Amino acid sequence: MNKEDYFIKKISNSKYQGDDGAFIKNYVYSMDAFCEDVHFKRSWLSLEQIAKKAMLINISDAIVMNAKPKYALLSLAIPKDFTKNDLKTMAKAFKNIAKEYKIKIIGGDTICNTKLDISITIVSKCKKPIFRSGAKIGDLLCYTNDLGSVKKDLDILLASEVKGKKNQNISKKSKFIEPILHGEFFYEASKYISSAIDISDGLFFEMKRISKASKIGFEIFKKIPDEIAMSGEEYEILFTFDEKYKQALEELAKKHKIRLNIIGKAIEGSFNPKLKGWHFED
Repeated sequence: MNKEDYFIKKISNSKYQGDDGAFIKNYVYSMDAFCEDVHFKRSWLSLEQIAKKAMLINISDAIVMNAKPKYALLSLAIPKDFTKNDLKTMAKAFKNIAKEYKIKIIGGDTICNTKLDISITIVSKCKKPIFRSGAKIGDLLCYTNDLGSVKKDLDILLASEVKGKKNQNISKKSKFIEPILHGEFFYEASKYISSAIDISDGLFFEMKRISKASKIGFEIFKKIPDEIAMSGEEYEILFTFDEKYKQALEELAKKHKIRLNIIGKAIEGSFNPKLKGWHFED
């Protein structure tokens, strides 16, 4: 049983459920939690890196719905041992990313806690949303750039934790530390794209989500190794498009220095890989 899906169905049967955000009257409302010992450990990332990543993964949800973030609400559970300098560091990092993406932080909430937990709501403007449900039979399936490096880096961090050593081996440029978003490419390419999702829980899990929402299956052109199929927190973009737009998308990808990987085609049926769940599968 997928406890995440089960709980969401229990609290809401809204037509807005099932995408990266809810599209209501030209706005997209999205929210992601970022929790200590679930998504990160403080021994792995600096407070600046934690705050930056929390903002970026939330902005990613807006981008893949073709929405431009305008406002943010922050909820922060603050450990008792945090100093004023710790809070200043995080506040500065939140504001820097907000400024970069022209987002206004308009409020939120704080509580005292034993661990650092962050929840961010992003409010975005959107004229033509892209949903997970838009894939059509015959559409090509594609993802941006490379997958697999995040899983490798996470494995290094987890191994170091077991050994009781502070890890020094992953690059400061690792996508696990700071996701790389592709908003400029996606907004320009959106007119050619039928469905999209960011790869937060692994390639095959996101394919399953598009399959379920669009009521289609996938023919995969060649075997995809587990290290690529199951690497989560990549925040690359997975999307489908009509084959007639292939050249136009390739030209945009070249313009924005992005590599496109066409890995399959939408067919009748469903896509149900037998993989262990990223969060709540039993």
